[in-house]
Amino acid sequence: MNILIPTDSFPPVCGGSGWSTYELARGLRARGHDVTIVQPKPGQPAGIRHGDYDGFRVHHFGVAAPNIPYVRNYFKNERLTRSLVAYLGSLLQDTRYDIVHGQHVMTTMAAIDAAAAAGVPAVATVRDYWPVCYWSDLLHTRDGFELCPECTTANMRRCIRPRAGRLWPMALPMIPYMQSNLARKRSGLARADAVIAVSHRIAEDLRTRAPELAATRIEIIPNAVNVGSIRDVARVPSRDAHLAERLYAVYVGKLAPNKGTSHLVEVIARADLDWPLIVVGDGPDRRVLEAAAKVSGRTVEFMGWQDRDEATRLLAGASMLIFPSRGPESLSRVLIEASALGVPIAAMDTGGTRDIVEPEVTGLLSTTPEGLAADVRRLRDDAALRQRLGEAARKKIEREFESSAVVTRIEGLYQDLARR
Repeated sequence: MNILIPTDSFPPVCGGSGWSTYELARGLRARGHDVTIVQPKPGQPAGIRHGDYDGFRVHHFGVAAPNIPYVRNYFKNERLTRSLVAYLGSLLQDTRYDIVHGQHVMTTMAAIDAAAAAGVPAVATVRDYWPVCYWSDLLHTRDGFELCPECTTANMRRCIRPRAGRLWPMALPMIPYMQSNLARKRSGLARADAVIAVSHRIAEDLRTRAPELAATRIEIIPNAVNVGSIRDVARVPSRDAHLAERLYAVYVGKLAPNKGTSHLVEVIARADLDWPLIVVGDGPDRRVLEAAAKVSGRTVEFMGWQDRDEATRLLAGASMLIFPSRGPESLSRVLIEASALGVPIAAMDTGGTRDIVEPEVTGLLSTTPEGLAADVRRLRDDAALRQRLGEAARKKIEREFESSAVVTRIEGLYQDLARR
């Protein structure tokens, strides 16, 4: 098959969604399919520039995006969609594509519209909550503790205030635009021939919060990961050689309220964790965490952001991953990679986490910081438990998340849509 993949993010510089898209493209290519990548580049000069990554030809689509709140969002959504539809349409006219597969919020609407105009099946992957939340996180505020039930005008006012700061009253006139933007995304997504939700939680929220999708085919297929590659990277020793012979716990990710990092020091203190806690990442909570660590007397080493390989090695060397997230995680790549490496997990039960962590089988789940501390204590005290959970997690990832298994399912979906 000839497959066109418009995506917001793609290697070499990208986050988890970009690497997931790359694993999909790599897996499709390994199965004999031809894949074309189109990636918008907001803020870069308008026009097409071609790049290459691992043999994939990437069409970089430069578009204007003024760095002004709300105005930038309009340019990255409505304006970008119109121009990207035209460019994707030209590709579809020049080359016969069997499937167009949009990967994220900036590219999905254009992918669906261009595919429909060309009479080609359109698939959309939803990796977070952008179809049901203007801010894509379902959180009322930035404290990360209160879920928003729906995007009403009143709730949007509550969401604007912490995000806009002291100037929040000036942002209130933007609510009608925010509502129309969200409605456009929902109605556009409903026109896809199939939607892939990466977790059961994402699928549930699409069905309950977006009635426009009632008749849309929704498949639950996780992000693909290259388990072999992750393990190969982990075989190389970390640059921090002093950790090699020590038991330590690790946190990997952004240091932010919705990630629950404000509870990290409290959790290890309650657990009486006498191992070092290695914190890989950075963010607005770092200063508070550093101060709390000093007061606690616990050994907490802040490593800051690390490159992807070094972060993987630090994760692989850990005897425990602590995952305190309080936000509705869609499907955490950190949890998938820790599981692939056999690192036992103590996590908060939020969002799509249960798709990865089966309680007492592949990890430990809790609903409160106190419960998380109790799970950390259990893992510290029980080497056999750590071994059992880690081994079961490795097998689950190989069975359900390995690229070959995921791509096989997506390929089957493509073939079914093409037949129809």
